[in-house]
Amino acid sequence: MPKSSDSNNQLPPPLGRDAALFLDFDGTLVGLAPTPEAIEIPPALVALLGDLRDQLGGALAVVSGRQIDSIDRFLAPLRLPAAGEHGVQRRDAEGHMQEQHAPDLVPILDIANELARVHEGLLVERKHAAIALHYRLAPQLEAVCRDAMSRAIEGRPALELMHGKFVFEVKPAGVNKGIAIDAFMTEAPFAGRTPVFAGDDTTDESGFAVVQPRGGIAIKVGSGPSLALHRLESPRAVYEWLVQARDMLVVKSAAQPEENTQEKTEDPRSPG
Repeated sequence: MPKSSDSNNQLPPPLGRDAALFLDFDGTLVGLAPTPEAIEIPPALVALLGDLRDQLGGALAVVSGRQIDSIDRFLAPLRLPAAGEHGVQRRDAEGHMQEQHAPDLVPILDIANELARVHEGLLVERKHAAIALHYRLAPQLEAVCRDAMSRAIEGRPALELMHGKFVFEVKPAGVNKGIAIDAFMTEAPFAGRTPVFAGDDTTDESGFAVVQPRGGIAIKVGSGPSLALHRLESPRAVYEWLVQARDMLVVKSAAQPEENTQEKTEDPRSPG
């Protein structure tokens, strides 16, 4: 599937009541920050997500590179269905957790830590089954980080190197956000609904590749080429779109009983 440019993307349509909504976290729901812990949660975001979950019958999940416990901490007290570490972890709508076995990452961690010791501005993040090397504070070290992490996985086919926004991450091979979304779509309450996925990074492209062939909506957040046919310019624009979606769904929900009553009244088969 060819990638679209910024100029030929459209704004996403209104969210339907039959949607299954999947949302990336960093760069989509919240703005990017110098470190993973420095993000700021927009006021009322947690309540907004709770409202959308209720209006969509529970069919709302966060699909992120973060660990699920990190997502839970920032969105407390909300506990949504979620995929963490790009799908290494997945919690379904019933709260059941599936988690891949963590590979031996000690050699990768040693290399990343040594690089961070030598070069100021690098941050090493140890996850359950991945090692992330962040270089947002030292963007001039991109090539150095790529070369070191590429060498670290040589001869280890069970691992792969993924490049995101100012981060190189070593994770289990064959795991991505698209596979996680596909798994959600086989389960209640997501099954049978129209998938909608918003994300900002190259790591979200696998999700777009799953959603659009299903007749769903893929939304690229920010600039850059993407498979997604729809675009929002920033996390703030995502927030505003979600607010509008919530408000429209609330109106439709309130009107639904009235519509059903009218249908029964006008049904000629109904006894007079």
